[in-house]
Amino acid sequence: MIFFTSFCQAKIITSIKPLGFITEAIASGVSETDVLLPDGASPHTYSLKPSDLIKLNSADLIIWVGEDMETFMPSVLKDIDNNKTIELTEYPTIEALLKSGEKHGELNHADEHHAHHEHGRFDNHIWLSPKIAEISAQIIHDKLQKIYPQKAALLEQNLHDFLINLKQTEQNIAKKLNSVQNKGYFVFHDSYAYFEAQFNLNNLGSFTINPSIQPGLKKIYEIQKELKNRNAVCIFREPQFSPVIVNKLIDGTNVKVGELDPLGMDIVMTKDAYCKFLLKITQQLLNCLE
Repeated sequence: MIFFTSFCQAKIITSIKPLGFITEAIASGVSETDVLLPDGASPHTYSLKPSDLIKLNSADLIIWVGEDMETFMPSVLKDIDNNKTIELTEYPTIEALLKSGEKHGELNHADEHHAHHEHGRFDNHIWLSPKIAEISAQIIHDKLQKIYPQKAALLEQNLHDFLINLKQTEQNIAKKLNSVQNKGYFVFHDSYAYFEAQFNLNNLGSFTINPSIQPGLKKIYEIQKELKNRNAVCIFREPQFSPVIVNKLIDGTNVKVGELDPLGMDIVMTKDAYCKFLLKITQQLLNCLE
C-alpha cells in the first residue's frame, strides 16, 4: 500500500507514477516525491481536484512528460514559475529520441475519439524507454542540485546508483526476453514501442477499442481474423480492460491473453522502483509469450 505524503511534505510532484519511480531514485534522502495521478487514472483524461492544485502550488519542483500526454497540465502550470517545472519532452536530448506517433498496424474503426485523443505527433510513453529514463534521471539530478545545493553529494551518489542498477537491469531483461523475440502479439494500447525497440520484440499491431464499451460483431470478427492471419501468440490487455470483452475477442482462436501495466499501478515508490517496474513488464510479457 502506498502512503502519499501530505501537502506540506511533498516537495517534488510528478504527474504519473513511472516518473515518480525515476525521481524517487534520484531524490531519495533529499526530498519527498509525490505522484499527482491516482492509480488507474489516465494522464490523457484526468481532471484535477482542488487538493491537486494546492499540491502543485506548494511544490519545489513539478515533473511531467509533455502536453500531448498530460493534456490538463499546461493550463495549470501557466501561473507557476518555469524554473519549478520540468517538461521532459521539451529537452533536446529527449526530443532527439522521440519516436513518431504513427502507429504500426492499428486496426481502428471502433471509437474514433478514443483513438484520436491519445496520440500526438510523437509517442510520449517515454518512461518505457530505459535510454530516455537515463537521460531523465540526469535532467532531474541537475535540477535538484540547483534546488538543494547542500545535498549535492547525495544526489550524485543516487544518480550513480540508479545508472548502475538500470544498466544491470537492461542486461538482465535482454537475456530474459531473448527467447521470445520472434513470438508475435497484439496490444490494445500502443504504449510499448520504446521498450519493444530496445529489446527487439515482435508487436504485430494494436486494436484501439474503448475498454468500457462492448465491441460490435463486425469488430470482433475483424480482430479474430487478424489474430489468426498474423499467427499471434498473445494479446495484451491493460488492467482497466474488462476480461469479458477480451475473452470474446479470442473465442475460437489459440491466442492467450496477457496483462501489461504501463503505469506500474501496484509498484511501491522506493529507490529501486523503476527497475522493478521494467522487470515486472518483462515478466508479464514472458508469462504470456513463453
